[in-house]
Amino acid sequence: MIRVLNIIETMAFGGVERRRLSLAKHLDKATFELKIICTHSNPVLVEQFEKEGVEVITIGNFDSPFHWAQHRKVQKVIDDFKPHIIHGAVFEGVTMAAVNGFLKRIPIVLIEETSDPKNRSWKGHLLMKFFSLVSDKVIAVSPAVVDYLTDTLKISSKKTHLITNGVAIPREVSKAETIALKNVLHIGENDVVIGSVGRMLMDSHKRFSDLIKSFAKMTHSQNEIPLKLVLVGDGPELENYIALAKSLHIEDKVIFTGYQSDTAKFYTIFDVFSLFSAYEAFGLVLAEAMLHKLPVVATRVGGMQYIVDDNITGYLVDKYDVSQMTEKLGVLCKDIVLRKKMGEAGFMKAMQSYTEKVYVANVEDLYKSLLQIKKIT
Repeated sequence: MIRVLNIIETMAFGGVERRRLSLAKHLDKATFELKIICTHSNPVLVEQFEKEGVEVITIGNFDSPFHWAQHRKVQKVIDDFKPHIIHGAVFEGVTMAAVNGFLKRIPIVLIEETSDPKNRSWKGHLLMKFFSLVSDKVIAVSPAVVDYLTDTLKISSKKTHLITNGVAIPREVSKAETIALKNVLHIGENDVVIGSVGRMLMDSHKRFSDLIKSFAKMTHSQNEIPLKLVLVGDGPELENYIALAKSLHIEDKVIFTGYQSDTAKFYTIFDVFSLFSAYEAFGLVLAEAMLHKLPVVATRVGGMQYIVDDNITGYLVDKYDVSQMTEKLGVLCKDIVLRKKMGEAGFMKAMQSYTEKVYVANVEDLYKSLLQIKKIT
């Protein structure tokens, strides 16, 4: 049995945690045994991991790369579990995996860059470069992240390894469930719905403000089309977004649902999906939208520019360009045939490249190839 120790930061409901859950569900259980270290954990997610036979060990805050009390906790787990592979993701998880994998002479050390680090300090870049030197491979979640690793950090292309993220095939949502949700949200039968999903932590990241502004321009210029904007998510910026919609006199057309653990039914009420992030390593919600056969309008940044095929599965626009965003959203809102055509093309691409089974198969192939190189059985 090959033992794999995954190390991440906070276990909430983000993409990194969901990909670890994909590994717990689909990695060959006859070959691999998993264990996870995290700084903080969500009981709901922990229960899901435990159902898959994966123990989650929560160690508390990891305050700096030199937080040796926490490093010692990681080393204690390593001593007890004796992993063949240590796999760290998110900067804190990367730090703990690289440092302790090196000190404890773990046979295979993997680190995974899951962000688009536009605001990382020079010290952070330097540490990431150092961690790559003591690792066997540096996994990148998109071609944009590969560019960061090779161009900014000057990591050898032989050491980087591209494994794009993947999402679960959405559950089937009944027509009755969709109709009921539309009734609850007061969405009319003829309304064209633009939707988005994401955490509202900092507007400088997801830029829901740009989506609200572009939607306001559409409602004022396209009165012949009944429009609604549905934003699924929560966070400290939520009140600011509500205030922005009110200031633009569109509060009756913008629906804020708050956090939703089950987003599948919300995708079924959308006609167009949009995400106007200023930066994004991958963009899992784009893949989810494509699996729901939705056309996508997204900014040409990070990993999103590789997920969306411009003019085929949707449109790519420049970040911060509200006029361009308004134009492309308007094209799709007016043309139901084009929406269906782009949605179908997106679905085919997502099924081929962005499902969790594809993701897990790629991770498993990497594990096995390194095990073979190191002659570990």
